[in-house]
Amino acid sequence: MTSLCCKVLKALAGKTLVTAESLTGGGIGAALTAIPGSSEVYKGGIISYTDWVKANLLGVPEETLTQYGAVSAPVAEAMASGARKRLQADIAVSVTGLAGPGGDDYGNPVGTVFIGYSDANQTQVRHYRFSGTREEVRQQTVKAALELVLEF
Repeated sequence: MTSLCCKVLKALAGKTLVTAESLTGGGIGAALTAIPGSSEVYKGGIISYTDWVKANLLGVPEETLTQYGAVSAPVAEAMASGARKRLQADIAVSVTGLAGPGGDDYGNPVGTVFIGYSDANQTQVRHYRFSGTREEVRQQTVKAALELVLEF
């Protein structure tokens, strides 16, 4: 994970990155801030574990949360763009999903994850299906989010 974080920070030199994390509970931020000098790129993030935080701090519309559920592409998209705008950063990555023990009322099984990416030119969302324990799903999500930032 250290190597991946170093690659992300190096690739984003001169830019700023923020996070909006649900199921990872700050895991992306923790991984990045373990690297000395990360504050030159990583500004911080919002742990949006509940719908209230998603709506009130990230600006995810209540209608979107109600219609699609917190674990959905539209919510991941709104989380990423909301974090980027509200935290005034060049790039944002968001994660929302189910690490277990159970699925949700919208039919999503454990391991369903949506990762959003937003910059000034685009906002994209990827859908993932991870397997394993709760912690394994969370770790796979952190890794995939960092890889997505590198890709874009």
